[in-house]
Amino acid sequence: MSFNVLFIAHAPDAEKDRHRSEIDTGKYRLLTVVVRNQAEALDIAREIVADQDIDTVLLCPGFTHSDVAELSEALGDAVGVAVARGDGPGNRISAQARQREGYTMS
Repeated sequence: MSFNVLFIAHAPDAEKDRHRSEIDTGKYRLLTVVVRNQAEALDIAREIVADQDIDTVLLCPGFTHSDVAELSEALGDAVGVAVARGDGPGNRISAQARQREGYTMS
């Protein structure tokens, strides 16, 4: 049995059925999906958590605290929800890059 993680990221031009991947080492399985918005993130998270025995959902820095709370509530207590955030300067750099590329900034 492996540690199964679903990583969800935002991109304004994402196609959730096309922009996805999987890496499986045997002990660690990482599924990734890029979505356009929170509604797609909720749908994907529910679908993949139910079908793929996911232990943790890891979210990109673009998810707000409210988004994280909504996902955590939707997925229940059996799945961990975490956010990949950096330190202050790293967060600013990431936010600037997302803004430059036309991401919706919440």
